[in-house]
Amino acid sequence: MNFLLNNREEVIDADNLTVSMMLELKKFSFRMRIIRINGVFIPKEQYDTTFIREGDNVMMLYLMSGG
Repeated sequence: MNFLLNNREEVIDADNLTVSMMLELKKFSFRMRIIRINGVFIPKEQYDTTFIREGDNVMMLYLMSGG
């Protein structure tokens, strides 16, 4: 499967890929993050049930705080 992840092409050898699976596969472990697929915000509660499809544009942003 081919899709964009943060504007970079990713090729994953899988037919089905959930957001949770992608995070684990890419070793994205930072807890405070925002995920958007094709411009649509994905709530954390839906990571296990939301599938990334061929050609999707996935954006994963880390949230940071500080002063």
